[in-house]
Amino acid sequence: MIDTHCHIQFNAYKNDQADVIKRCQEKGIILNVVGTQKDTSQAAVEIAEKFPFMYASIGLHPIHLFSTHIDEEESKFLSREEDFDYEYYKNLGQSPKVVAIGECGLDLYRIPEGKTKEEILEKQRPTFTAQYNLAQELGLAMVIHVREAHEEMVELLTSLTSKIRGTVHCYTGNWHYAQKYLALGLNLGFTGVITFPPKKSDPQTQLSLLEVVRNCPLDRIVVETDAPYLAPNPYRGKRCEPWMVEEVIKKIAEVKGISPKEVAVATTENAKKIFKIA
Repeated sequence: MIDTHCHIQFNAYKNDQADVIKRCQEKGIILNVVGTQKDTSQAAVEIAEKFPFMYASIGLHPIHLFSTHIDEEESKFLSREEDFDYEYYKNLGQSPKVVAIGECGLDLYRIPEGKTKEEILEKQRPTFTAQYNLAQELGLAMVIHVREAHEEMVELLTSLTSKIRGTVHCYTGNWHYAQKYLALGLNLGFTGVITFPPKKSDPQTQLSLLEVVRNCPLDRIVVETDAPYLAPNPYRGKRCEPWMVEEVIKKIAEVKGISPKEVAVATTENAKKIFKIA
């Protein structure tokens, strides 16, 4: 199994990182350790270089383009503002363990106080394009973050000159946008979110997501955790660990009416192809 998106280098694991890595190793999990800005990208490369079953993605997450308060279920923090440093990431990308640029993309879920949606996009769009250019230069895949900005992201991707090899991380959109990403040659990454029970206030959103899982061709799916976030059922509310990707695989198998082994084999092959992992 390959967890195509985790943050094992984050502070959430500072006290027991070795134990978490050991659990992943015992379960035979391959990890793509994903950076979100300079320091976490460098840390992703450093840890990936220590372990044969780890790879790294490097990039600047859109929430770090502006300093803003992040209040998620699993953590609360003030994002550190950073501009994309092309040469820094290019140098970091020389490591043979780097398989992708990202996570990078568009995020309209968090609009910093005093900013408008258009002001946010005016900085997010060119920053994404710069990371796309770096991926093209280095011949790497991309890990794309999209939150409440599918229309804007599809428009941006359509405007690019060359095809992107990569994943739409933690896809939670509907089938309408899923088809657009698939048509652009991208793959969809599903996390523990697909295992969550529908919200009583909005059951349709979860049903819509499971429709995407059901309709998406198996050869276009990758699995991920986004650890330490989004722990799947039955671990909901706990810190997520990369080996929990097995629950995502079980849910995809259930929705598609096939065996977990078939899903594990297919998604592993998909990830190897996207990230050019032997």
